Amino acid sequence: MKWNWQQPDWPEFRWDSAPLASLEAQFLQQSGILIGSTKHLTEDDRATVTIDIMTGEALKTSEIEGELLNRDSVQSSLRRQFGLETADRKIPPAERGIAEMMIALYRDFADPLTNETLFAWHDMVVSGRRDIDAVGRYRDHEDAMQVVSGLVHKPAVHFEAPPSKDVPEEMQGFLDWFTSSNPGGSNPLPALTRAGIAHLYFVSIHPFEDGNGRIARALAEKALSQAIGQPSLIALSQVIQRSRATYYDALEAANKRNEITGWLTYFAQTVLDAQEHSLALIDFLLAKVKFYDRFRDQMNERQARVITRMFREGIDGFTGGLSAANYITITGTSRATATRDLHELVAMGALTQTGMLKSTRYQLAIA
Repeated sequence: MKWNWQQPDWPEFRWDSAPLASLEAQFLQQSGILIGSTKHLTEDDRATVTIDIMTGEALKTSEIEGELLNRDSVQSSLRRQFGLETADRKIPPAERGIAEMMIALYRDFADPLTNETLFAWHDMVVSGRRDIDAVGRYRDHEDAMQVVSGLVHKPAVHFEAPPSKDVPEEMQGFLDWFTSSNPGGSNPLPALTRAGIAHLYFVSIHPFEDGNGRIARALAEKALSQAIGQPSLIALSQVIQRSRATYYDALEAANKRNEITGWLTYFAQTVLDAQEHSLALIDFLLAKVKFYDRFRDQMNERQARVITRMFREGIDGFTGGLSAANYITITGTSRATATRDLHELVAMGALTQTGMLKSTRYQLAIA
């Protein structure tokens, strides 16, 4: 089997722009709505929304690759970078590294993309790892770089990247393309098209020993941010993680040829879904701010702990709603105390109640 980079037309990707036209227009329209939704926030509320979205992206882009990080550590690191937290809390390397990359992506989105940029991102993404030889530089091992799954003795090869000796030249081609295709470049491309190609082009070269997927998604977000002239703040990785198998299937289908209309259509729709998720998330986070403004001083320590846990579940909340058993598990209190606390939260208007007896469930009282 020949992979895309082994085809004679590599890397001259081809696509039909007609089915993408309406998606590109929708992206620009929704970008305006997203920008408008945060424009009139106070500085503190804007920082809260930004950090919460960035925290979700940091966690989910790592989870897509099978790495589970600590939310509190990631968020604490981000808050410190924004100057909102001064406590000298020890942050594990993985959480600190991915937070630093998110900050770099947010603050430096307009900067040109260089080898040094990618090396710095890679150093952050694999921070604390001891199983990688080439950190902060392109891979140089002689073994084939393959994406595999299945049993060790009978692996399924989903992709094989160009040999390490070809990576510097391939990456120079990629960097030249990224520069020429930006909004002010010699061959500008529409936002979704450029972001989708950037992701696929980079991950097809697979220039690093590990972390390629996380960096590819960051490159897509950089391209989107450059298109709208400010950080995109979309929940791209959060949406991808929800249908991770579909994402990998789309990538695998695209790595065998250089006609990529199918990939670009899939990726464009994923970005639009991510924008909608971000809009819903912003509404949710603003409701959270208003909720705490109203109820913070009325809750005891147990109630505050449970409410914090409920908000941490995000937009979807606890599956089926919070139960008394959930409350007892979170607080370690007795059933009688849990029942009393929950009734108080309902009475003050912080929670709504549905069902009866063992089927009783509670939800946050937010729109």
